[in-house]
Amino acid sequence: MAGSKPPVPAAPGKTDEREKSRRLGALGALIPFVWPYRGLMFAAIAALVSTALISLTLPLAVRRVVDNFDTENAHILDQYFAAALGIAGLLAIGTGLRYALVTRLGERVVVDIRKAVFDRVIGMSPSFYEQVMTGEVLSRITTDTTLILSVIGSSVSIALRNLLIFIGGLILMLLTSAKLTGLVLLIVPAVIVPILVLGRRLRVLSRESQDWIAASSGNASETLGAVQTVQAFTHEAASRRQFSEVTELSYDAAKRRVFTRAVMTVIVIFLVFAGIVGVLWIGARDVRAGDMSQGALVQFVIYAVMVAGGVAALSEIWGELQRAAGATERLVELLHTRDTVQDAEITQALPQPVTGRIAFEDVTFAYPARPNTMALDGVSLQIEPGETVAFVGPSGAGKTTIIQMILRFYDPTSGRVTLDGIDLSALRRDEFRKSVALVPQDPIIFAASALDNIRFGRPDASDAEVEAAAKAAAAHEFITALPDGYGAYLGERGVMLSGGQKQRIAIARAILRDAPVLLLDEATSALDAESERAVQAAVDTLSQGRTTLIVAHRLATVKKADRIVVMDQGRIVASGGHDALVAEDGLYARLARLQFTDGIAAE
Repeated sequence: MAGSKPPVPAAPGKTDEREKSRRLGALGALIPFVWPYRGLMFAAIAALVSTALISLTLPLAVRRVVDNFDTENAHILDQYFAAALGIAGLLAIGTGLRYALVTRLGERVVVDIRKAVFDRVIGMSPSFYEQVMTGEVLSRITTDTTLILSVIGSSVSIALRNLLIFIGGLILMLLTSAKLTGLVLLIVPAVIVPILVLGRRLRVLSRESQDWIAASSGNASETLGAVQTVQAFTHEAASRRQFSEVTELSYDAAKRRVFTRAVMTVIVIFLVFAGIVGVLWIGARDVRAGDMSQGALVQFVIYAVMVAGGVAALSEIWGELQRAAGATERLVELLHTRDTVQDAEITQALPQPVTGRIAFEDVTFAYPARPNTMALDGVSLQIEPGETVAFVGPSGAGKTTIIQMILRFYDPTSGRVTLDGIDLSALRRDEFRKSVALVPQDPIIFAASALDNIRFGRPDASDAEVEAAAKAAAAHEFITALPDGYGAYLGERGVMLSGGQKQRIAIARAILRDAPVLLLDEATSALDAESERAVQAAVDTLSQGRTTLIVAHRLATVKKADRIVVMDQGRIVASGGHDALVAEDGLYARLARLQFTDGIAAE
């Protein structure tokens, strides 16, 4: 953390090997999200085209007014002014309609993108989050989609409108004066070159800027998520310094992007208007020579200004489109990131009722972040329905990995794990996990009520069932003592509760789930002696008729297990009952002497 070098922002997976598009083609990935609302899109395009055409008719009306300014027939002049006013009214109505349609379309598409990205990342296996910080993912869901909203809801329509005005204005300029138009076209290459060259550079800088914003968000999310630890170790100053460094790097990247865009805008606008001034000078000489009327010159000037404004707007919008292309790439990367754990194309159905027979068949596994260290090394184990099996051993022995393999958070490097004789890889994860209840080592409490937190185990449970589960987990007493009882808000990550209370909420959640397989990963580690005794009695009752796997360091909590499996360095080194393992005088006996002799886990 602090004092370390700020992390270089990276996208999911092997970002360095990613093929980077240098065109706006990345925005094509938005088509599947826009197409379902093509009716709205075509209506917006129709309104856009209409307003562009109406804008192009205004100079025609102005020409008539100027050329007839000296006419003695005031009625004709009034008609031209009335026509100009009517055109302006139609333009206002069309512009308002275009804005409403395009903005609605943008909001709808961005909502769908956010949902699609969240739906994708919520199902990713833990290995994905070993490489990508959750804060970075949240940045993409919020910041990147906001960029896309600005493009779909504004920039694209403005770009198309200015493109139509540019093309239409150029044609009408040609019809007004081919000579002056030819002179204008001479400056077009000088305008396009900086747009292409600087625009490409701008896109790279935009991507870099967004990556640093995501890195800043990830850093803040990680630090604020551990704010108590940060404060306990007086790490605030270092955390502030690291966040400041990352944020400043984000600012530096943004500064380079802004400077490049500003330079491009200055060059384009100057070249465009310098060319117009030169053309006007020649046009004024033609009027004095009688080669064209004053109205025609005014008409040409207005079209020239419209065309120049269109080019200038396109140069600015080009930068926005470049940023949005980078944001789209980042979101598409999330949507297309391949999960290391996937359901088979054709899955098997788990026989009902589930008995809970679990088997490890020569399972070898190493975590993706530590590929050279075996977490499980040739593990073979048969767990019968209704059996209670405890896993003990030193830290890093592979006990929790057993739990993660049963939940199929990871797939074995070799071997297989089966449930009721069926390989987990042949089952739908969301189906077989319904047969498993988990109490993790670090209980997760959501920012919701106590009732909702327990009901998370089984959303259709009644209030009475939730209360019964809480009583079984020795949680009912402290819940009813809260200001609003079961309706009490527990705060983000359960900040309102003690460690032991959080664990009892998690146990109540597992009890309510009423699954045939129960996984307890250090489930009683944060409980005081009295609560542990009460919860242990509830677990003993709950485990009857269920396959129960207990991971524990405190041996007193596993003495009653049907079988104790001793693990060390990813291997099973012993298995049996408490007394038999003590008699073997192996690793278990050594752990037992350390704990029971010191009174750490006395009965």
